Amino acid sequence: MIFSKIPLVDWGNGVIMIGLFALVVVLLVGFLIYFMNSGNKKEGDNSNEV
Repeated sequence: MIFSKIPLVDWGNGVIMIGLFALVVVLLVGFLIYFMNSGNKKEGDNSNEV
């Protein structure tokens, strides 16, 4: 009975904001991985090898 008077989730603007935030986070992580993998690699550069 009391749960019908307390809105636990706002399905209006809140879902859109959470979706946009998740999209921005995914895009930022994608760009970060892309730039980490696309560094300038020289042919004779073996600095990453152990």
